[in-house]
Amino acid sequence: MPAAPDALPFVDRHEVLVAAPPRVVWDALPGVGATVPGFRVAEAAPERHLLLTGRHAFSRYALGFTLEPAVGGTLLGATTHAEFPGALGLLYRVAVIGSGTHGLIVPRMLRAVRRRAERAAAS
Repeated sequence: MPAAPDALPFVDRHEVLVAAPPRVVWDALPGVGATVPGFRVAEAAPERHLLLTGRHAFSRYALGFTLEPAVGGTLLGATTHAEFPGALGLLYRVAVIGSGTHGLIVPRMLRAVRRRAERAAAS
């Protein structure tokens, strides 16, 4: 599993079962062969894990994807680590994490990867 850079605090983890093999899921991940705004690829082990990191004035963050072979396909996980320094960071954390926005966006991202991978596996 990818490690959070500089031991950023854990935020959350989400998982989804994808009815496709790891190589197909890997190709459907954001950041594989593409630029993801706000992130850079910090670590990549094809078909096993991908670590995206980023930073801005109010936060440092990491989004790690894991791919594990499973009955029926691949278990795709997304783990978020982040820190929000200072008073403005705290306000940003409330806006992004406390509001539930992050908890909606990451599962939506996983479902989009699942759709792309399952569509690719079927063709």
